[in-house]
Amino acid sequence: MTDKFHKTPADEPPADSAVGKGAYTPPEQIKAIPVRHWGRWVSGVVVVALLGTLAYSFSQGDVTWGTVGDLIFDDRIVAGMGRTLLISVLSMLIGLVLGVVFAVMRLSKNPVTGAVAWLYIWFFRGTPVYVQLLLWFNLALIFPVLNLGFYKDEMVDVMTPFMVALLGLGLNEGAYMAEIVRAGIQSVDEGQSEASHALGMSSGKTMRRVVLPQAMRVIVPPTGNEFINLLKTSSLVSAVQYTELLRAAQNIGSTSFAIMETLLVASVWYLALTSVFSVGQYYVERYYARGSLRQLPPTPWQRVKKNLLPFIGNRGGVRA
Repeated sequence: MTDKFHKTPADEPPADSAVGKGAYTPPEQIKAIPVRHWGRWVSGVVVVALLGTLAYSFSQGDVTWGTVGDLIFDDRIVAGMGRTLLISVLSMLIGLVLGVVFAVMRLSKNPVTGAVAWLYIWFFRGTPVYVQLLLWFNLALIFPVLNLGFYKDEMVDVMTPFMVALLGLGLNEGAYMAEIVRAGIQSVDEGQSEASHALGMSSGKTMRRVVLPQAMRVIVPPTGNEFINLLKTSSLVSAVQYTELLRAAQNIGSTSFAIMETLLVASVWYLALTSVFSVGQYYVERYYARGSLRQLPPTPWQRVKKNLLPFIGNRGGVRA
C-alpha cells in the first residue's frame, strides 16, 4: 500500500514534460480593478451644485461685501473678539473646577454633600443660561447692598456686566462639567481604587493620582465640545450689556445701518474661533487615546492623502 504522505514514481512529472524541463511559468499577478462608486460621484455633483446655488444667491443679495471685508479687522470687532475669548476661557476654568468638586461631592458617601451637589446640578442644568444671566443682572432688585461682613458695597457696583457674564456662564458650565467628570470617574474600574487603598494611598490621593488621570480619556472629548458650545453661548451676554463680539457688531450695525454686514462679520469670527479650537480638541483627544486604541485614527491630512490617492496613483490597478 502506498503511503499517503510519500509520492510514488507514478506521481512524479515525466522527465520530458514541460515541468520536468524547468519551463514552468507562474501565473500572472492579479490586477484588482477598483469598483466604480457612481453614487458617490452623483451625490458629490449634487452637493457642489447646491453649494454653488447658495453662493450665487448670496452674491446676488443686497449685501455690501466690501463693507464686510473692511469690518473684519475693525478695532472694535477685534476687541470684542478678545473679550469673547476672555469670558469663554475664564468661564470654562470656573466650570472645570466646579465640575470636579461637585462630581466628587455627588459620588461621596456623605448624604449632605451628595444632596447639595445634586441640587446645584439640578438647578443650573434645568434653567436656561439666558434666564440665569438675567437673574444675576437684576440681583440688585432683591439685594440692593452686598454685605458680607468683611466687605460691603452697592450691588449694582459689584454686578458689573463682566461679573454677570462670568458668573452666569461659569456656574452654568460647572453643572454640565460635573456630570461629564462624574461619568469619567465612574468609567474607571473599581479595582484601581481598591489596589491603591491596598498600597496605603488615601482616598484623596487615589482620586488625584489614579482615578482622574485614567478618567481623562472619557472627560476630554465632551469637555472640548462643551468649550466650543460655550464659545458660541457667550453671545448671550450681549443681553447684559457686556461688549463681546456680537455686542460690538450690533453697536457698529446700529450706527452704520450695515446690520447684515456686521452680523456676517461676527459669524466669520465665530466660525474661525470654533474651527481653531476644534483642531486643538482633535489632537488632545488623539493624545489621550494612545493607551486605549491599538491604532490611532488617521489625522485629517492623512485622510486627505488617502482620498486623493486614487486620483494621483495608478488608475489601472493596485499601486505597488
